Amino acid sequence: MKLKTEDIQPNGQGSPVVDDFDRKILGEMVGDARQTYGDIGKSVGLSAPAVHERVKRLKAAGTITGTSAQVDAHAIGKPFLAFVHVNSKGWGKSERMMRLREYPEVEELHSVTGDTCVIMKVRTADAQAMEQFLAQIYALPGVQGTKSYVVLSTYVERPVQAEVTEEWPEIPLPPE
Repeated sequence: MKLKTEDIQPNGQGSPVVDDFDRKILGEMVGDARQTYGDIGKSVGLSAPAVHERVKRLKAAGTITGTSAQVDAHAIGKPFLAFVHVNSKGWGKSERMMRLREYPEVEELHSVTGDTCVIMKVRTADAQAMEQFLAQIYALPGVQGTKSYVVLSTYVERPVQAEVTEEWPEIPLPPE
């Protein structure tokens, strides 16, 4: 069976150039995608038709890949959040490993460098459901182990942000 790879997103590859107005529009839409083009225009200093044209262009270029609702995990019965690191023999991106994305509990799945092969963001109903999910991972050929990090509190959880830090501040080292 051939591995479906067209929806796998490589990290750090070039993308269409967006200007400051595009970034402002995207920032407004990330904050609340239900706003009218007129409301967005007032916030970014453009007319509603200008915003509409830019949004059409951003959609056509693939910069805006869709619009989705943000759902409260507790309200839908999935408050248990963990990051799962999977160690496997060889490369972790096997066809069977990639099939884990079929579970709605898997919110993110990343092939990474370092001391693990794959990192997943997984949200379940409780610890028992997480244990059942981990059993699915251990059933995969080549899996040698996992490290799970259960989230106690979340301080920032947000989608991709359109803004870019142009100049990073110098952070002094602590005094000795």
